[in-house]
Amino acid sequence: MSRIRQQNVFAAQWTPDGAALGTTDLTVADNQVFGENVFSQAVQRQRLPKDVYKRLSQTLAKGEALDTTLADAVALAMKEWALEKGATHYAHVFQPLTGLTAEKHDSFYAPTGEGTALASFSGKELIQAEPDASSFPTGGIRATFEARGYTAWDPTSPAFILENPNGALLCIPTAFVSWTGEALDHKIPLLRSMDALSRSASRALKLFGKEVGRVFTTVGPEQEYFLIDEQYYFERPDLVTTGRTLFGAKPPKGQELDDHYFGSIPERVLACMLEAERELARLGIPIKTRHNEVAPAQYEIAPIFENSNVGSDHQQLTMQILQNVARRYGLVCLLHEKPFAGINGSGKHNNWSMGTDEGENLLDPGDTPHENLQFLFFCTAVIQAVNKHQGLLRASVASAGQDHRLGANEAPPAIISIFLGDELEKLFEAIEAGTAGQSTPESFLGLGTPVLPPLPMHGGDRNRTSPFAFTGNKFEFRALGSSMSLGLPNTVLNTIVAEAIDELASELENTLAAGGTLEDALRPIIQRSYAANKQIVFGGDGYSDDWHEEAARRGLLNLRATPDALPYLIDPRTIAAFEAYGVLNERELHARYEVFLEQYITKLNIEAETAAALARTMLLPAAVRYKAELLAAEEPGIASETGERIASFLEVIRALDSANLKENHPEDDLLEHAHYMHDVVFPAMGAVREVADRLEKEVADDLWPLPKYSEILFIK
Repeated sequence: MSRIRQQNVFAAQWTPDGAALGTTDLTVADNQVFGENVFSQAVQRQRLPKDVYKRLSQTLAKGEALDTTLADAVALAMKEWALEKGATHYAHVFQPLTGLTAEKHDSFYAPTGEGTALASFSGKELIQAEPDASSFPTGGIRATFEARGYTAWDPTSPAFILENPNGALLCIPTAFVSWTGEALDHKIPLLRSMDALSRSASRALKLFGKEVGRVFTTVGPEQEYFLIDEQYYFERPDLVTTGRTLFGAKPPKGQELDDHYFGSIPERVLACMLEAERELARLGIPIKTRHNEVAPAQYEIAPIFENSNVGSDHQQLTMQILQNVARRYGLVCLLHEKPFAGINGSGKHNNWSMGTDEGENLLDPGDTPHENLQFLFFCTAVIQAVNKHQGLLRASVASAGQDHRLGANEAPPAIISIFLGDELEKLFEAIEAGTAGQSTPESFLGLGTPVLPPLPMHGGDRNRTSPFAFTGNKFEFRALGSSMSLGLPNTVLNTIVAEAIDELASELENTLAAGGTLEDALRPIIQRSYAANKQIVFGGDGYSDDWHEEAARRGLLNLRATPDALPYLIDPRTIAAFEAYGVLNERELHARYEVFLEQYITKLNIEAETAAALARTMLLPAAVRYKAELLAAEEPGIASETGERIASFLEVIRALDSANLKENHPEDDLLEHAHYMHDVVFPAMGAVREVADRLEKEVADDLWPLPKYSEILFIK
């Protein structure tokens, strides 16, 4: 029986009713389960004494610290709620610089000395815990032998229960800080940046006659991922070790027919999605959409907008739940940015906006954007911020996985630019020219039959090639990688926009002080800012060679690889902005720079050593056996061709082995080492793959040891 037929038999063993692999009851309405495992405001209101709940709400609204008595009351209510949910342990969950989440489980129960155990949980235990910080990346802030660190409860992100077949766990979102006070995680700088933007935006809103308590930044991430049969996964050591296929020839059919995008979702995949969404609903994560993505076996899930901190926490949970639930259905969820060569990789579109605590979206242009001075002010600030800090934005999404996507014809280019849409771009051009500008009247698209309704047309088309696109009432930062935390990119966005808002607000305050109307004062400021930053605005095809040439003429950065981008984390303008707004100091920024360089080097080194091992121990022997069979079958011509290919294969494997040698790596300088990995090791891996993929198409199928793309991607 061929491997393909074997896999078909395996896939068919999944039972249609999900009894064998899916265990969640999917018959309960979503509105009955949403948030049931979250210590939400509704639960707090129900379980806390009225005066305690009122004090807690006021404390959180003002962004103040909790006192001991308040923390003790909250901890008691949280413990009782968690015990009723079946929890035996609690964990401070944090987001170290690994990009993943971390947790240490502590039991509620302690022996009493009388042969029994008593559950306890104090406010002190809720607010602060001490994990071992020695083995987390710190970028040199702490030595390995200096172990102390702290996790601090983030009361603005609700605690939740994670269920397990053998129990449950109370998870408490926390920040992670070193003993010396530096942020060692993604949450602390994100919270600081949200505070910074709130201060700047609130200041600006006063100039428009509005007093607000707080301005929030919101995020709605669109998560792309692959689902493949777990049997294929475990037959691919490269997938297990690195998250991507280091070998794999282009199959006869890929995504050329565009038949997978928004297509009918396979039954087993849909069952998996439904269970994952039910679990996410229980955790209060507001999933809105699901669909097939462009590549075969690729899918997308997206929530409704939440504030950036909660949305970031929920995104980490979403990735975890997707991976956990997939295994129950005999599937594996791949979050790598480029698990398969030759087809689209996976990103995470970061839809970002600003809104007041009264519910007003500051990036909503309304029906007459040319008259909406407030919108024009905040939109101008975003344009100015992105142009000034384009290198930093690119650095915030840099990683080894991203280097396979950014700049390819499947993802936004490595050149940061802004798409405004036809209507807004014409409006800003009119302001720059000193004319009033006007809104495009609403028009409708007739479909030629009275059965179908006329469709209102938007003021501008979408541009999927833009890395930073305005999409109605938000900006979509499309360049994030699928495995990434939202923390750093949104920290960067919040900070640089806060800086730009303050720069424009200072100009506006000075102009208004001299007299005149708000409109008369504001339009020249917008005019000057747009004229100085319009080179970042581009509405054409970001994939085209012409754009790369045009971007160079405009003076825009084209940071194609991670080692080119990461130095912008410690650029003087970055340090000045982040220190001015108290988001990250110079030491903390340098720490991140070093951590991300080390991660890049380490991941490429793992890939290179894995590729060399697979080539030598699996693929080369298969080719040699095939040559032997050809000779035994008296096919000397084909055997000779295969022999030449084997000789080429040995040559490139030896070159990769040499590139992998420790003594050839420039380890004294991290940036130099990263460039070596990109310029020497990565091409050496590519050369091995090129020969291996040719051999895959020539060696007999029953001899080739790795499942092929035609199997992995198309057997559901």
